[in-house]
Amino acid sequence: MLKQLYIKNYTLIDELDIQLFPGFSVITGETGAGKSIILGALSMLLGQRADSKCIKAGTDRCTIEACFDLSRYHLQDFFVENDIDYDDECILRRELTSSGKSRAFINDTPVSLAQMKQLGQQLVDIHSQHQNLLLQEEDFQLSVVDIIAQNDALRSDYQQAYSQYVELEKAAGKMEREIEESRKNEDYLRFLYNELEQAGLEAGQQEQLEQESETLSHIEDIKNALFVTDGILSGDGDTNAVGLLNESMRSINGIKDLYPDIQEVASRLESTYIELSDIAREISSLSSHLDFDPKRLEFINNQLDTLYSLEQKHHVSTDEELIALRDDIHKKINQIEHSDEELDNLRQQAVKALESAKKKAQALSASRQKAAKKIEKEMSERLVPLGIPNVRFAVNIESLEQLSTKGADKVSFLFSANKSTPMQAVAQIASGGEIARVMLSLKAMISGAVKLPTIIFDEIDTGVSGRVAEMMAKIMQEMGQTDRQVLSITHLPQIAALGTHHYKVFKEETKEGTKSRMIQLAEDERVQEIAQMLSGSDVTSAAIDNAKELLKK
Repeated sequence: MLKQLYIKNYTLIDELDIQLFPGFSVITGETGAGKSIILGALSMLLGQRADSKCIKAGTDRCTIEACFDLSRYHLQDFFVENDIDYDDECILRRELTSSGKSRAFINDTPVSLAQMKQLGQQLVDIHSQHQNLLLQEEDFQLSVVDIIAQNDALRSDYQQAYSQYVELEKAAGKMEREIEESRKNEDYLRFLYNELEQAGLEAGQQEQLEQESETLSHIEDIKNALFVTDGILSGDGDTNAVGLLNESMRSINGIKDLYPDIQEVASRLESTYIELSDIAREISSLSSHLDFDPKRLEFINNQLDTLYSLEQKHHVSTDEELIALRDDIHKKINQIEHSDEELDNLRQQAVKALESAKKKAQALSASRQKAAKKIEKEMSERLVPLGIPNVRFAVNIESLEQLSTKGADKVSFLFSANKSTPMQAVAQIASGGEIARVMLSLKAMISGAVKLPTIIFDEIDTGVSGRVAEMMAKIMQEMGQTDRQVLSITHLPQIAALGTHHYKVFKEETKEGTKSRMIQLAEDERVQEIAQMLSGSDVTSAAIDNAKELLKK
């Protein structure tokens, strides 16, 4: 729960440092005193987007910081998942500069706005008047039922099954479209495949053919070079290289016993002679087997022309790419041939997934039906003391033919404040004051199921007064007695008197301009504040006595 709130340079607040306590506290102040400013700062701290215009005039930075006690709320998982140090005391800080740059910190660790918002939603619920409009939204009403049903596991199971069904349906639809499109092109695909298949494609074939074509095209140059080299190495007469080298080797061998230093040279000459003789034989063999074959050259060039033509047609540059294309086309043809079987299999999987989702939706609906009866009973019990003695409240759950991400139920809250008036959707029939009481009762009921540390009610008492206001205050007081902190911003003395702690927001004119202040009131100050709420600016002795009586009660 919120222990300390610090605000610096936020709109009309130059600096505010206030301590807050468990239980039920109230905040009062005249309209325009700055209560909404404090809520705005707190909302920004909890992850809402900020505007540099909210920085106090004449300053270049605003800071909002709050200390929370987390010791009883089991929030360690959030810190582990986000790699943030956990402590029972958690400090949230948000900084905003005039340039629009924003920074957020949790326990001095920089975090994203999304992370700040994720944690903030688990720490504080700010209920303002505009939230009463939630009663018009089906999702809100359904979420209330689910909270009371405590069916998280059932919803998770259902959503997993429903997601699987949706994915299978999408996959089947995609396959069906692909099959239809492929069948339109089946003849053309077969033509392309046959054309590539007839080309007799083999990996590395193009490079080999290009080399052979190059050789055959220059056969005369090659033969001439081989002939000249063969003559030099091993031609007729005693002047060929192999013969001269052999003669040199014999001469050296004749003196190697007489001149030991020449032995290494003799060995090298022998190795050279052996290698040169082998080269001469290889040259001679190549020269004798090398013949020009015009038919072979024509065949090779025709093969290359076919490859080049196919590569140009399919916008590729190698025979490996043509082979990959051929195999891909073959795969598509096989898919077309077996597509009906694959599609039927996928459709059967989707049907099974749908049946599974429907069964889980039924279990989810059953949990909601059970929770609906509990809500109806508890809401009636809560609303009667709040000045609606003839209230009728019903949770209407309508089964839908089509499943959705939330199940197969449409939930609506029905309401009537009078015996003779038929029940209708609560947002359509209830007055402003009745809606405020309905929302407070819902929040009180929800708070019993959700361990939310801090709840702030911003003028939820609109449209009520007297005994009803007192009963609303008692509900908030009870909510603050179960490890929870409840703050109510109110204009009603009946509510203000029941707060364990009382804070006042007011404006102050200074040399630097108008400033908003917030202070905690002492007992005598509370009497004065409540008396002023009762009688206006001219506080009478009767109002003082009335204020004391309210506080005593």
